[in-house]
Amino acid sequence: MTRGLFLLFGVMAYLVFFLVFLYLIGFLADLAFLPRTVDHGPLIHPLPAIVADLILIAIFGLQHSIMARGGFKRAAAAAVPPPIERSLYVLATSAALILLFAVWRPIPLTIWRVEYPVGRDILWALFALGWLIVLLSTFLISHFELFGLKQVWLNLAGRAPEPPRFRQPLFYRRVRHPVYSGFFLAFWATPHMTLGHLIFALGMSAYMLIAIPYEERDLITAFGEEYLTYRRNVGMLAPRLRRRI
Repeated sequence: MTRGLFLLFGVMAYLVFFLVFLYLIGFLADLAFLPRTVDHGPLIHPLPAIVADLILIAIFGLQHSIMARGGFKRAAAAAVPPPIERSLYVLATSAALILLFAVWRPIPLTIWRVEYPVGRDILWALFALGWLIVLLSTFLISHFELFGLKQVWLNLAGRAPEPPRFRQPLFYRRVRHPVYSGFFLAFWATPHMTLGHLIFALGMSAYMLIAIPYEERDLITAFGEEYLTYRRNVGMLAPRLRRRI
């Protein structure tokens, strides 16, 4: 019965995150039918809006980074059953994003606006490409394990998870962090950049650049020299033109 409940929890956490992920795309695309977007919602003076929005980004960044670190996982192991640890992380990430959506304060001051149709189409294509790269990259490294479903399924089947293996499928042969590369594209590619959208893009970009060294430290701990060699020869967010010796 406990295994079945764990599976139910994992599926619920995944579905919540999937809906939040879709909302994030619409949030940044400023879709008119959504109740809140990056550019539409309750307005306040720009200065407190900037402070409030930066705090929301910081909350997301702290949750996303702290819960992903090995020290936190070891400390939480006594209270959180291993099969649902990843699902709990996914659910906490969803909660942080829902808070951001609900409390976000738009700052609709235009930084740039592209009116030329071809330019707009190119930027929207890059926006879509960014999200496609994010999604494909998660499947390349085991989408269902990344979001906790594989763990609860193996637990239901009474099977132990396999030890992690270092792999370099497709994008990962040229870029170490294609998920983040996709997010950079998605956050910055817009034909209408407002100050609020710029704050979001800058804040999330800063978080990703801060988070990468911590993630790589964990990967070096897990895979040692194999990952160090990979890091020397593969670009962080874009392909490297020359391989290092």
